[in-house]
Amino acid sequence: MDYYSVQIRELIEQLNSLPGIGTKSAQRLAFHILNLPEENVKKLSDTIVNARTKVRYCRECFTLTDNELCPICSNPARDKKTIMVVEDTKDLAAYEKTQKYQGVYHVLHGAISPMLGIGPEDIRLKELMTRLAGDVEEVIIATNSSLEGETTAMYLSKLIKPTGIRVTRIASGVPVGGDLEYIDEVTLLRALEGRTEL
Repeated sequence: MDYYSVQIRELIEQLNSLPGIGTKSAQRLAFHILNLPEENVKKLSDTIVNARTKVRYCRECFTLTDNELCPICSNPARDKKTIMVVEDTKDLAAYEKTQKYQGVYHVLHGAISPMLGIGPEDIRLKELMTRLAGDVEEVIIATNSSLEGETTAMYLSKLIKPTGIRVTRIASGVPVGGDLEYIDEVTLLRALEGRTEL
């Protein structure tokens, strides 16, 4: 027996399809949305549509932005000679919360995973190598401490070392299997400060 009408059921199903949203959370969100004033619901839906249509990749670092260059790449005070390589935009945001790193980033949008059929050509490695042709002194590899993250770090190290650019890896302190977006700022800062040569 269906408890909800078609529209309510479809709303719950769409919310349930989002990552981290279970059925009960989807139901709570659906009823919250249905109880909002109509103008708030319109603003929410317009914001989602606008973000989806206007957000794109930064021309330099490939993080998500609504401009040609993200705020970090367009900031003249940032050290463009130091590039931190991260797996995704959430990892970049985690390091920015420390407010201590003054270099720039490169977002790979994934990690090498032979088990999942993701090879070097499936992430933003070619774009990173193009950037390294400029005036770069150090590449900090800040991929996750997972099997895929470590595989990507070793691949990057072997790719970059012949160029003569210093290659470092964030230090332990980031737990193995941990995702950077869930780690506190102090742990991330210690990992950054204790990075090691690869």
